[in-house]
Amino acid sequence: MLLLVEALSCKTNSNKDKIIPAADIDTVVRRMSDLMVHDVTNPPLAARFFAYSFLAGYEVVSQNNSSVKSMRGILNDYPAIEKPDIKRYNYQLTSLLAIIETASRIQPSGMRLQFLKEKILKQVENEMDEEIISGSANYAVVITDQVMKYAKGDGYRSFSDYPRYTPLNGEGYWFPTPPGYIAAVEPYFGKLRPFFLDSASQFIPPPPALFSKSNSSVFYALMDSVYQTSKRLTNEQQEIAAFWDCNPFALNDQGHLKVGIKKISPGAHWMGIGGIACTQKNLSFDSSMMVHGLLALTLTDAFISCWDEKYRSNRIRPETAIRLYIDPEWKPLLQTPPFPEYVSGHSVISGASAEVLSHFFGNTFIYKDSVEQDFGLPVRSFQSFRQAAQEAANSRFFGGIHFMDANRNGLQQGEKIGKYVLSSYFKQSQMVLMQTSGRQLAFVH
Repeated sequence: MLLLVEALSCKTNSNKDKIIPAADIDTVVRRMSDLMVHDVTNPPLAARFFAYSFLAGYEVVSQNNSSVKSMRGILNDYPAIEKPDIKRYNYQLTSLLAIIETASRIQPSGMRLQFLKEKILKQVENEMDEEIISGSANYAVVITDQVMKYAKGDGYRSFSDYPRYTPLNGEGYWFPTPPGYIAAVEPYFGKLRPFFLDSASQFIPPPPALFSKSNSSVFYALMDSVYQTSKRLTNEQQEIAAFWDCNPFALNDQGHLKVGIKKISPGAHWMGIGGIACTQKNLSFDSSMMVHGLLALTLTDAFISCWDEKYRSNRIRPETAIRLYIDPEWKPLLQTPPFPEYVSGHSVISGASAEVLSHFFGNTFIYKDSVEQDFGLPVRSFQSFRQAAQEAANSRFFGGIHFMDANRNGLQQGEKIGKYVLSSYFKQSQMVLMQTSGRQLAFVH
């Protein structure tokens, strides 16, 4: 429930600086996503990039707006982030620059974001004096330095020292799939330090159906369900599968030539949905930054939890199983991603994201998802974030790349993660201060 109360001024610097448009946050999300497509960034790693970048932007806002709480004492091992002794700056500009600076350092092709930084600085040079612009840029670097130090402690850099992952021998285990037969992606991501969760295994889903070749077994029924459904997909089901594909590893197999198809990650898709909701509700820069920051951190924890399960159960993909035990010529509608099947990553991160966004915007939120338009896909309409999450989960079944229990249990796992993140963030409070760009404060239950 959304309750509007009387207009109040937000606490800012002593000078009356320009208010940065919240839409600029969405621009940064899109440019980061473009780089991830360019770099073929895998889904869990893409979420990590968003998390630390938006944590830097969030931290600046929390230091300058008392209604946005610091993550100190909430995130695991998160240190006190020192605010620099800079007298004149615009904290919203600083927040944007901190995101860009962090993304520039953490993404492989991050230096390509310098053009965005220069564009933003060009836009404000006629509205802010040089001292404020310089102070904002210096402030951003100080925050980024500290957030990057925090990032270095999450364990990711040590993954390269781990032994190369080898698929398990035996029936029922995951094995690389055509057309690229790509090696297992991020087999150790479950060992990453979570942001909110006590551990990667805090929300372990029920075990998957036991593998069996018997046509009277539960597993065979799951396998046959994927196979039979694939032969009678409706146009709507095919559209749903394509809309939520978000597979950066997709290849166009042209004989001996395999050409990569550019697609965003599922996390980038949900960051885009968050931006659509913030724009539709006309949220202020600060409130939009709070939503984006919490969503990015949630996505990473959801991936950590999901990947922990994927490489524990290590279940075979439908494409491999159906070809072995039902139809050797069968192909799924979508290309199979290069990691184990159970649980569905889309289902886990969609369930978690839907819980977070529903808290901020309500259980019923009608919106149009245009995130995939740049990739030639039409806009889809939804009545709620949970409806979108359910559709995302179903899409993996329609696409022939997941068994139904991986989607169902993954969605439930994600919902639990989302609820836990919210309870950790808000503690005893059931209310959160939100602000629209019209300077009105709103309380969202």
